[in-house]
Amino acid sequence: MLSVFFLALAIPTAALVWQAYSQLKWEAFHQYRNTAEELTRRINTQLVASIENLEARSFADYSFLVVTTANFLQPSVLSTYPVPQNIPGLLGYFQVSTEGEFSTPLLPSNNSPPDYSRISSAEYQQRRALAEQLRSVLSNNQLVAHRAAAPAAAIRPEPEITVGLRQAPRSQSAFDKLNESQSSSYQGTEKTIDGDSTPADDEQARQQDYGMGRVTDLKLDTAYQKKSADLEMAEQKTKNNPAPSDYPARLSRKEQISLPAPVSEVARESVDRPEASEGSRIRTFESEVDPLQFSLLDSGHFVLFRTVWREGERFMQGMLLNQKDFIDGAIEQPFQATTLSTMSAIIVAYQDEVLSTATGQQNNSYTSRAGELQGELLYRSRLTAPFDTLEVIYTVKQLPPGPGARVVAWVTLVLGVVLCSGFYGLYRMGLRQMQLAAQQQDFVSAVSHELKTPLTSIRMYGEMLKEGWAAEDKKQAYYEFIFEESERLTRLISNVLQLSNISREEPQLEMIPVVVGEIVDSIQAKIATQVQRAGFELRFLRDPECDATVISLDRDHITQIIINLVDNAIKFSRKSGQKRLEIGARISGDKRVVFSVRDFGPGVAKDQMRKIFDMFYRSESELTRETVGTGIGLAIVHQLSTAMGASVDVVNRSPGAEFQVSVPVSRE
Repeated sequence: MLSVFFLALAIPTAALVWQAYSQLKWEAFHQYRNTAEELTRRINTQLVASIENLEARSFADYSFLVVTTANFLQPSVLSTYPVPQNIPGLLGYFQVSTEGEFSTPLLPSNNSPPDYSRISSAEYQQRRALAEQLRSVLSNNQLVAHRAAAPAAAIRPEPEITVGLRQAPRSQSAFDKLNESQSSSYQGTEKTIDGDSTPADDEQARQQDYGMGRVTDLKLDTAYQKKSADLEMAEQKTKNNPAPSDYPARLSRKEQISLPAPVSEVARESVDRPEASEGSRIRTFESEVDPLQFSLLDSGHFVLFRTVWREGERFMQGMLLNQKDFIDGAIEQPFQATTLSTMSAIIVAYQDEVLSTATGQQNNSYTSRAGELQGELLYRSRLTAPFDTLEVIYTVKQLPPGPGARVVAWVTLVLGVVLCSGFYGLYRMGLRQMQLAAQQQDFVSAVSHELKTPLTSIRMYGEMLKEGWAAEDKKQAYYEFIFEESERLTRLISNVLQLSNISREEPQLEMIPVVVGEIVDSIQAKIATQVQRAGFELRFLRDPECDATVISLDRDHITQIIINLVDNAIKFSRKSGQKRLEIGARISGDKRVVFSVRDFGPGVAKDQMRKIFDMFYRSESELTRETVGTGIGLAIVHQLSTAMGASVDVVNRSPGAEFQVSVPVSRE
């Protein structure tokens, strides 16, 4: 019944705590999801701001020299070296003409001498090396010709231009097919880059470049993420105000540009005069500029490019980005600066292909198995255009407890301790009550037996003496037996009365200073006859030094204690080979007087040395025991000793057992 009662309390309490913990866990998840959404919005804002000026650059800015409003020639902003990191991972700017010719604002056009542009020879070589690096990346990705293109001829309807080793119609350039070629390469489409390759080679190259598998292979758990998204959707419906777009639409624009004549012609007119004269052939054009687009090259570089139409000719302008530096600077560094890095990992993917992952330990992982990125999906979103081919995915690594989790934990601990302690206390109390009830039943049975046996004997011998059936030589023995049994009854009734007094209230003590020798003499006079009649030899071992010692105690109680110990020794050593009792008094090393009663019986089992002083405890079963007694004698000894400030203990000897009552020496 106690177990049922405990379960009736524990199960609803556990369910309540679990529900509260689950709610706190979900609220913490929702809070971190909002943080992830805010971080993604901030990343988008920073990226949009970083390319805002690049979007506004005119067609002429991708040349080394530009014409100012006062018809002056000056270096373009994009020709600055080293290249300013307007966007993380920026390598440099480029322009590809209709014929597939490559140029960059880093170098003057038409192979102008370095002294014209006021560039030192060392810087010119550095610029040229960077330009060659840009050309090599674009060439290896089929975006420019491997060789110099022929001079531009007259524009004809639908001419064909050279891109790499293939021919493409003018209406569809290699840049238009960039995303399409990327997708086809993921599907194993045969593609030629600086030589022949097979679908298997392309798949192997892709795994080598990206190396982390697909997003669909991550097996992300979306239970909490879906619940959080549903909540946000419900809040939007409640407000009747759908979230507006934070970024303006990206549209094509038209612009008027002024371009100088080839630098070589201007140089022939005036090398030292920076101002353009009427004969310098500054020409004005109208061009149409499309928005920037973002893509990933086979070499692993990112490219931002745009299409510019000028007088029917098509130009591609843009910039190359280092993939790792771009992801680290634009996405992972802002992530590491937030609290999200302590509980989640961020995954960057391009067109469902995982590019990188970062955790709070500042270690970017480029693993080869998608299974290493499995986890609870926190938030997932694509970046804004033109970076909408990139996707950021936040996965839960370790969800911290919510604000109220500590309170719930303490409440759970307190409830658990209270329930378990209460259950254990009730169990122990019930067990003690059951044991006490059994012991009381044994006590009643023992008292009945102890009273009935001597009364029967007294009655029998009394009738024999009354009726004159006893011979003259037997009468004295009958009188002595009647006396002994009456003394036994007196001691039993005295113990029962003493037990009754102790149970109702504290024992009434009369503590007076007494000499140890007097107490021993008094005890010897009272128990000598009892021991001799039981057939035992009695010895007193008195320490002469102890006889004159004064102790403070109750004379009647110390006498009753020794008598109870002697009764107990006689009962349990009645069948021993040596029927002898030793009563001693000595001074211990800690200035205490020790009264001892030793028998030469079987001793006391170690597991019962403490139990024998409990009320009603008997070491033998009531059905099989052979000794007499009620089980209250030693309990009374313990309680009276404690009331007088003494202590009682039992020590096994070889043979027998010795009970010791230790009384402190009186200061008087």
